[in-house]
Amino acid sequence: MNDKAQDKKALRQALIEQRLELPDRMERSDLLQRVMRIWLVGRPDTVIGAYWPIKGEFDPLPALHRWKEDGELQSGPQLKRIGLPVVNKLHKTMTFHAWYPGCPMEEDAYGILKPKDTELIVPTLLFVPCVGYAAGGYRLGYGGGFYDRMLATLEPKPVTVGLGFTQGYLDEFEPEAHDVPLDAILNDNGVVWPIG
Repeated sequence: MNDKAQDKKALRQALIEQRLELPDRMERSDLLQRVMRIWLVGRPDTVIGAYWPIKGEFDPLPALHRWKEDGELQSGPQLKRIGLPVVNKLHKTMTFHAWYPGCPMEEDAYGILKPKDTELIVPTLLFVPCVGYAAGGYRLGYGGGFYDRMLATLEPKPVTVGLGFTQGYLDEFEPEAHDVPLDAILNDNGVVWPIG
């Protein structure tokens, strides 16, 4: 492992530990739930991909469930759907399958819960967890490259939105050539990217 990769690994670990130790993580989560719900108002999407939170990540599912319920109460023309990732460790691929509260779940090869035997769906909007993030829409993930590989294959490409706490903001972050910026980043203070 080269020095740059080693530095990224150490940075990831430090950010995860900081996130797990945030004394006000629940308050920050409540604020980010609100930011997310407001950001979703008026969006045309009917299929949104998200993630099952691990390692102290922000949980987007309550806000998405509310988005889904609100859409159904307003009797929109299409039912709204939420998808969670299903990772194929052997082929290093990721797809999205329908999720709803109470749907059957099972652990994937990494010990993360995923929907069991639900329908494959293709999101037009994708909420992505951020270990860290920087200006320009750049995200520091866990280093597996699953999101980058999946996004390279999806047509049309979904709108990508990073979610993280203010603690994960990186002032000095140099993206690598293969890093693709997110379309937006939200944190517990509001919209971080694009600025404006």
